[in-house]
Amino acid sequence: MAHTTPSPLIIAHRGAPGYLPEHTLTGYRLGATLGADYIEPDLVFTKDGRLVARHDHYLSTTTDIADHPEFATRKTEKPGHDGADWFTEDFTLAEIKTLRARQAMEFRSHAADSMFEIPTFDEVIALAQSEGKKLGRTIGIYPETKSPDYFASLGYDYATVVLGALERAGWNEKDAPVFIQSFEIPILKDLRTKTQLPLIYLLESKSDLTMPDIAAFADGIGPYKKLLVNTDGQSNGLIEDAHAAGLKVHPWTFRADQLPDAFQTAHAEFEFFFKLGVDGVFTDFPDTAYAARLAGAAIQL
Repeated sequence: MAHTTPSPLIIAHRGAPGYLPEHTLTGYRLGATLGADYIEPDLVFTKDGRLVARHDHYLSTTTDIADHPEFATRKTEKPGHDGADWFTEDFTLAEIKTLRARQAMEFRSHAADSMFEIPTFDEVIALAQSEGKKLGRTIGIYPETKSPDYFASLGYDYATVVLGALERAGWNEKDAPVFIQSFEIPILKDLRTKTQLPLIYLLESKSDLTMPDIAAFADGIGPYKKLLVNTDGQSNGLIEDAHAAGLKVHPWTFRADQLPDAFQTAHAEFEFFFKLGVDGVFTDFPDTAYAARLAGAAIQL
């Protein structure tokens, strides 16, 4: 199957959490079915060094762990986290597999809470590959290394484990449908010496680095979407500067149920950012992005 590159890319942010609990195989499958080109697993380590898909290493907000009396005494406090919780690095993969995922946002449907288990990174890769074959188009993966400095302090090595999983799956070449992302520069610099896969530097606020600085260790930026526009709603030049440095621009997060005041519909928001020139979008509702991209393509024809 040929690996084509639609534009802008639609990245299923944590799967399809607008509809189902985040980071589950069923959620990723739905994201692909709804039109996503890539599915995005956030990765954290278990006690026995396995990578599982969770947005955070604490488990209370996205799983049913509080309903497991056998784990009651495992609740603890960790530096950098507010209050006590349960943390992935204190549980083996076998223990994690006894948990079930829950919708993280209170205002969204909880009908599918406690139905789906927590997937490993290997399972997510296998799902992307099998769904691609089923749908007849490439479904890539866009993993994020969560808190790499913290996990490194505990002796866990993201680069080795992530790249090892991709190599086993045959997705370790430069043209594989993979982006690896992080908010932390050291892991990106480490990965840059070990892989030709494209790397994305995530930005939550304005960076002191220039785009050429970032281009030395990454192939693109993943900025918070508001970083791309001035207060008057016009491009502030960040997209243009990034493109001039050879960087892709994949902003986050587009949510049809949390629209900025400036937009009446999800379609209008996507249309605005597509016209700005972004190369991809992270969205909780891949179907809305797909419809907007399809409409834009029809207009161009």
